Amino acid sequence: MSVTIYHDKDADMKYLNGLTVAVIGYGSQGCAQALCMRDSGVKVIIGVRKDGQSFKKAQKDGFEVFSISEAAEKADIIHILLPDELQGEVYEKEIKNHVKAGKILSCSHGFSIVFKQIVPPENVDVIMVAPKAPGTEERKAFIAGFGVPGLIAVQKNASGKAKEVALAMAKSMRFTRVGVLECTFEEETYEDLFGEQAVLCGGAVQLIKYGFETLTEAGYPPEMAYFECLHELKLIVDLIYEGGIQRMNEVVSNTAEWGEYVSGPRIIGPEVKAEMKKVLKEIEDGTFAREWLEESKSGAKNLKKNREALGNHEIEIVGKKIRALFEKK
Repeated sequence: MSVTIYHDKDADMKYLNGLTVAVIGYGSQGCAQALCMRDSGVKVIIGVRKDGQSFKKAQKDGFEVFSISEAAEKADIIHILLPDELQGEVYEKEIKNHVKAGKILSCSHGFSIVFKQIVPPENVDVIMVAPKAPGTEERKAFIAGFGVPGLIAVQKNASGKAKEVALAMAKSMRFTRVGVLECTFEEETYEDLFGEQAVLCGGAVQLIKYGFETLTEAGYPPEMAYFECLHELKLIVDLIYEGGIQRMNEVVSNTAEWGEYVSGPRIIGPEVKAEMKKVLKEIEDGTFAREWLEESKSGAKNLKKNREALGNHEIEIVGKKIRALFEKK
């Protein structure tokens, strides 16, 4: 299945003329996206809790800052960049009453729309404009005169111009300078959750920990195990990012490449792929979303417990000592 990719020539900033974008939330993404849009001439205001650190930070960065309710009322485009687990409650309490005909509801992740934590009215546009990078890297690329790849999606097109507005927002943050893929809210949400859980965060972290534990339990020094199983992973990933898996294999030794072919499938075998399919199914049918939202509403006790356990893992303790050795004095 192919996707459409848009570039600068396909997007026109005129669709943002005279419009006010309220960025709701001023964390990593909120800060980066707000600054990039403003630097491109878009009128941006910020909506956050008035008693939070984000309020002060946004003011320091030169924005007009309001409560979430006030910002939503003033805005033409309400761009929600709060954590997934908070969006539904905040929308109901502070945003819903200001989502009127002619307004545009926007986000950078489809979780709340797809899993119906937010149910917009029929008479508004609902769009997604999503960078495929952390906020810090997105901002660095913008300042350097380039950008990061992005996604756009349209869930509701009441105005008939929802896609044009989404592309204009993407262009204002220079995503179109690299390339913007068009998708659906469901595609972005399901693939993003799967990638995080099965590969990027869940899968990679578990593989690193098991590798480290295998070496240390066999009596090898933890410092060396840290280098082999965590530190050098960045070097490998950088090579794959640069030119794909074959590029990485051109740089590593023939011995390492041969080990990839004979040992890799033993470690990550068909049973792992079978579990990945189960994870994907649980994402698609809403099981994961329900469990995560229940966890969040109950005070996130298990999340906090796992965070504490990870902080006490030997790989984290050893890692802090090793990284300190390389800090510039």
